[in-house]
Amino acid sequence: MKFTRRQMGQALGAASASSLLGTRGVAAAIAGRTNLDFPKDFRWGCATAAYQIEGAVNEDGRGPTNWDVFSHTPGKVFGGHTGDVADDSYHRYREDTQLLKNLGVSSYRMSLAWSRIFPEGRGQPNAKGVDHYKRVIDDLLENHIEPFVTMFHWDLPAALPGGWQNRDTAYAFADYAGYMAGALSGRVKHFITVNELRCFTDLSHLQGIHAPGLKLPPAQVNQVRHHGVLAHGLGVRAIRAHAKAGAQVGIADNTTVYVPVIETAEHIAAAKKATRELNAMFLTVIMEGRYIDEYLAAEGANAPKVQPGDMAAIGSPLDFLALNIYAPEWVRADASPRGYATIPHIASSPHMASPWLIVGPEVAYWGIREVSELWKPKILYVSENGASADDPVQNGRIDDADRVMYLRNYVTQFHRAVSEGYPLKGYFLWSLMDNFEWADGYSKRFGIHYVDFETQKRIPKLSAAWYKEVIARNSVV
Repeated sequence: MKFTRRQMGQALGAASASSLLGTRGVAAAIAGRTNLDFPKDFRWGCATAAYQIEGAVNEDGRGPTNWDVFSHTPGKVFGGHTGDVADDSYHRYREDTQLLKNLGVSSYRMSLAWSRIFPEGRGQPNAKGVDHYKRVIDDLLENHIEPFVTMFHWDLPAALPGGWQNRDTAYAFADYAGYMAGALSGRVKHFITVNELRCFTDLSHLQGIHAPGLKLPPAQVNQVRHHGVLAHGLGVRAIRAHAKAGAQVGIADNTTVYVPVIETAEHIAAAKKATRELNAMFLTVIMEGRYIDEYLAAEGANAPKVQPGDMAAIGSPLDFLALNIYAPEWVRADASPRGYATIPHIASSPHMASPWLIVGPEVAYWGIREVSELWKPKILYVSENGASADDPVQNGRIDDADRVMYLRNYVTQFHRAVSEGYPLKGYFLWSLMDNFEWADGYSKRFGIHYVDFETQKRIPKLSAAWYKEVIARNSVV
């Protein structure tokens, strides 16, 4: 289904100027100087992940993963849903490439299923798995879409003993990442080591709501986190060692961004300090190559055990840094020794269909600004940004105006960062299509294409028409 510009206008016309542009945008419009164009070389893309879209869990030698085990355990995933079929993209990838082509994107962020390559996590590679991804990537390239390949997006081979609690998993990951960098480097120029450290460590081993569903004590959680950042660092080295010259390596991190509640110097300084200190076990250690004193003091005897050489690997220089930006955390300056206080979300905080997805577009600007000022990355990408919505189908249409409002406001804030000179070079919308949303199963829809999971029919939503227009104009619309 296609939307005309007139239909888009009718669907969105009820929104006020302030909700569309924000106060800065309204002021600029009144002054007659609104320019929301992006640089000519700005990348527009979409993102997905293997377990969320592929299905085909028992085909072509794929080994079982932690998420296969978890989703088949009663009570772990909403409705007993699994990723056994998902979007069936393993068989329908050419159709999905055409969705991307119709949008006009230049790039596509996808992930590889580790257990398709090494069914046991290590050992002999599975040629059928390697060949499948070569076909997927060749199809993208034939349609002039550049792949950004994520090596690990949460689906861990179930055969690896101890999972992320075992230090050896970091080395197994490096072996796998290096092998696939060598296999794909003639086709792929951009590699991402891991996706969202905080999720596959904390949600999985502290809160217990993601695979493998553990609730470990603090010292063990910190050790899992350490193994995660170590895997990233070893993966960077392995990719560089095996990829062809010119390949670029980065990480996709869901850094918790602390937003100043008021844009004054004291609150801005407090927010930046909070972002550095409260991400100490993830992005901060990666960018600084050490655990900062504040973190070590706070954890005390629970701090992770570090072996010689770990920090040099973890702090391996990156060619780019990618951020998954969704919800803000608000912070204010205060007189405490640390100099800031976080402001909790409350019941009236606006959110999308997922209760955790608090709407705060300023996080887009402050995420780029704070990370840029703290660590000076050469290149930044937004590797994920998107929203869940209810998406009722009415007469064959999905008029997801709420998602369009969310996206427009966030992209406007990303534009603010670009216009101020921060090195944001591209944006990947999450997600190309509805998919298996982890513990929420199929109950939460993040796609700009609706998927009927009974028939596997893909239907463009209003948000797809909006994003296509953004890409065509290279501007916020």
